[in-house]
Amino acid sequence: MKNTFIDKNAILGNNIRIGNGVTIEEDVVIGNNAQIGNHVTILSGSRIGENCQIHSNAVLGGMPQDLKYKGEYTLLEIGDNNIIREFVTINKGTVSKGKTSIGNSNLIMSNAHIGHDCVIGNNCIIGFSVGMAGEVIVQDWANISGLTAIHQFSVIGEHAMISGLSRVVKDVPPYIIAAHEPLRFAGLNTVGLKRRGFDSCKIDELRSIYRVLFQEMRNTKFALELIAERFEETVDRNKILNFVHQSKRGIIKGFEF
Repeated sequence: MKNTFIDKNAILGNNIRIGNGVTIEEDVVIGNNAQIGNHVTILSGSRIGENCQIHSNAVLGGMPQDLKYKGEYTLLEIGDNNIIREFVTINKGTVSKGKTSIGNSNLIMSNAHIGHDCVIGNNCIIGFSVGMAGEVIVQDWANISGLTAIHQFSVIGEHAMISGLSRVVKDVPPYIIAAHEPLRFAGLNTVGLKRRGFDSCKIDELRSIYRVLFQEMRNTKFALELIAERFEETVDRNKILNFVHQSKRGIIKGFEF
């Protein structure tokens, strides 16, 4: 471990592998079985779970890139079994939420940036050079392809897939593929849903719901009323309705003809 600095007040678990040129500041907690590559920097206020891989030159827990930040005490919390690749940067929170949160079993590919107060769920894939502004929410099993830029406060629903080189300025509902410019509905994420155990009946239900929402050229308010009226109440139907009702930025549009 040449040129490595580990503050005496950092708390490190068992069986941790640390490369050369690593900096681990005070007030850092790292769980068991972590693998930390060369020249990684882990700054004060970072909490990292067990079995995480942090590859070379990643910087975790940096100060928020937000002019409102005045040095208040905030955190970066990262769960278990995450893979964080080379040159990833993840900033800690601001007074807004007090922390940036990363769940479990995520893959964050090289050069990605996750801004202050973001909330990433579980089993997500964040692609190469994805740029995520502050206070973005990414729900479980979302897949964001490379070179995508995400506007602050945007929400990406569970099991959604965003195509590469996208510009996300509206919320993306769950279970769908979003593509094109401007970003819009491009179909159900059928392949991803099948891989995660959704059966054909459930996929047909979701496809029918999104046909009403995105393909029948209705305004969103009326489409939601029809979905609530026509479709039996299920967990997934309710997730879609709640997502759209709760959207503050508005959702992406449907097909353009």
